[in-house]
Amino acid sequence: QLINGLTLGSIYGLIAIGYTMVFGIIGMVNFAHGDVFMLSAFIALIFFLILTAWLGISSVLLALFLVMLIAMVLTSLWGWAIERVAYRPLRGSFRLAPLISAIGVSIALSNFVQVAQGARNKPTPPMVQDVIELFRGESGYAVALSYKQIIIMVVTGVLLTVFWYIVQKTSLGRAQRACEQDRRMAALLGIDVDRTISLTFVIGAALAAVAGTMYLLYYGVVSFADGFVPGVKAFTAAVLGGIGSLPGAVLGGLIIGLIEVFWSAYFSIEYKDVAAFSILAIVLIFMPSGILGRPEVEKV
Repeated sequence: QLINGLTLGSIYGLIAIGYTMVFGIIGMVNFAHGDVFMLSAFIALIFFLILTAWLGISSVLLALFLVMLIAMVLTSLWGWAIERVAYRPLRGSFRLAPLISAIGVSIALSNFVQVAQGARNKPTPPMVQDVIELFRGESGYAVALSYKQIIIMVVTGVLLTVFWYIVQKTSLGRAQRACEQDRRMAALLGIDVDRTISLTFVIGAALAAVAGTMYLLYYGVVSFADGFVPGVKAFTAAVLGGIGSLPGAVLGGLIIGLIEVFWSAYFSIEYKDVAAFSILAIVLIFMPSGILGRPEVEKV
């Protein structure tokens, strides 16, 4: 169950990074991010079938790598278009307008996929089935670690490291942090604020695409309704870990995944979501900024 929880939490963490990057720069929760994740899973499914069934690529790992790259590119274009159409025109309006726009984009994406792909669950042929047996008990019960679980956890760790380096050590990261502190002053200092925000949406959508590909790899099935619940849980993970912190987003995702899996295994599965959100409420009572979040200090 520990292995299962870390795997599920890694997927939540990948989605949560997108939430925390957008919120950290423009102070807005992109509630369409969960449906961007769902859309990327469908893109991954379609291109995996094209590469394996039509083009005859026999190597599953090669097909999976190509699918992930294609999903990242196409989903990034979606993220860029959503920012230009739904968010940029409302950036200077009252605070509820972008929220309403985000919910509208979320519903539009969900209905678009439902109409285009149908309402049924879409399965995919098993991608990676091999496992590593860690140990076997005296009763014959074996604890195994599957290769797909290893892939998901390694990909999450690598991407967290890469994007932490981008935010902390590159000129784009400095521009993002400057926009987070004061967008008007950043613009006066020569930073292209619109370009920085667009790139942030593109990066968030690319991470959602990786999460969608990993979700398809792990579960082997996707539905048009799979964007809402994982999206809400990933947002919960971002808040729990400290929204605005990339390591906090992944940490929050791992905590949510572990709570969900352990509760489902040892208690009533119907209350696993109640348990996850209850832990969130308890943590925020004592740590309002989240586990790794920093409280905002306003100079007067």
